[in-house]
Amino acid sequence: MNSRRLNRRNFLKGASLAAAALGFPYVIPSRALGEGAVPPPSERVLLGHIGVGGQGSGLLGGFLGLEDCQSVAVCDAYGSRREASAARINQAYAERSGKSAYKGCAQYEDFRELLARKDIDAVVIATPDHWHVPIALAAARAGKDTYVEKPLGISIEENKALREAIHRYARIFQYGTQQRCFNTHCAFVCELVRNGRIGQLREIVVDAPGGSAGGSAQPIPPPKDLNYEMWLGPVPFSPYTADRCGGGGGSWFVYANSLGFLGGWGAHPLDIMHWGYPHVPVEYEGVGTIPSQGLYDTITNWNVRGRFASGVAFVFKDGGDKTLFTGDEGWVWASRGGMDANPKSLLREIIRPDEIHLLQSNDHYQNFIDAVKRRTQPASPIDSAVQSDFISHLSDIAIRTGRKITWDPMRETILGDEPASRMLTRPMRNPWTL
Repeated sequence: MNSRRLNRRNFLKGASLAAAALGFPYVIPSRALGEGAVPPPSERVLLGHIGVGGQGSGLLGGFLGLEDCQSVAVCDAYGSRREASAARINQAYAERSGKSAYKGCAQYEDFRELLARKDIDAVVIATPDHWHVPIALAAARAGKDTYVEKPLGISIEENKALREAIHRYARIFQYGTQQRCFNTHCAFVCELVRNGRIGQLREIVVDAPGGSAGGSAQPIPPPKDLNYEMWLGPVPFSPYTADRCGGGGGSWFVYANSLGFLGGWGAHPLDIMHWGYPHVPVEYEGVGTIPSQGLYDTITNWNVRGRFASGVAFVFKDGGDKTLFTGDEGWVWASRGGMDANPKSLLREIIRPDEIHLLQSNDHYQNFIDAVKRRTQPASPIDSAVQSDFISHLSDIAIRTGRKITWDPMRETILGDEPASRMLTRPMRNPWTL
């Protein structure tokens, strides 16, 4: 069975790469996928999970609920997380098969060992933020498709490098901004905007929850089951503290590792903004609170204002969690919890067959597996992920410099401000590189 799986998978992947090189989509026939019934093992997408604490554990549950993929490996810097997740996977498949025991899930401390497995088709990356892009790059180069949690990179340079690799190696990429699928009303709101139902677009206001200060900066020995050197990886060395790697989104807060809630949660409503208006603002200026005490030093409260090249105004601030589009004939907003509009008749609009239609899927995980099998575009592809993540970084730079930032969307660089331009990259600790 293993040789049959490998031969068939190699054939399908080779065909899809050839099709990509010729410039047209390759679609695997449904009869080859066993659709309409539970696929046999040879037809399932084999998954490896890299990062299985917190959000990674939640994603694992989502993929375990699907019939046409199989989780076969886990990787984490914490030994206890690896063991618990592998046991969870083995138990789930034992119960599904009606067997008393199942031991098909391997455990890895080093993601490179997982990526070296030829039988794994795709990986789910839910590590701390600073590992998202380096691991996704390695996965693309190893021929793996990737589901990557948000935010994307910790620098604009990282985002551009991953985009180039995903296209070069013809990999499927799904960004973990689940509102594109699990909240289908978000697609409808974006369709209203893109099809001109609110008239000429005038302003977009994005709200995201703010962060918090604090966190212990007192160095202590790391837990015995944590490979702290691997956890740090490419970021500058910092001593372990009780809050550096802990729960509550701790990895979002440390500036060496992420942008905090501005990027970690802001990715969701910014992604919806980019879905409804697929452009990046060209001007940014704003204010924000940067903690001066404690471990966490990412921006906790912010108000960024700017504009797009078209003249559409842009506001990104902390507070709620929604994306508001205002035009000269009305407004609409969407959040994960619902939507609203003025006039209310907008909510009853029908999008005609000849108009722009966005993906209407109710399962972000199944959408990724379908894209892997069919070699089609998933709900949250790499190009949109990169551009929406740009907005987080440029907002952060504008606040930290205290100056207006001008972005060239064609050359993808900051104009006329060399100190700000240097903030488009971050150093990586040896031996890690992009």
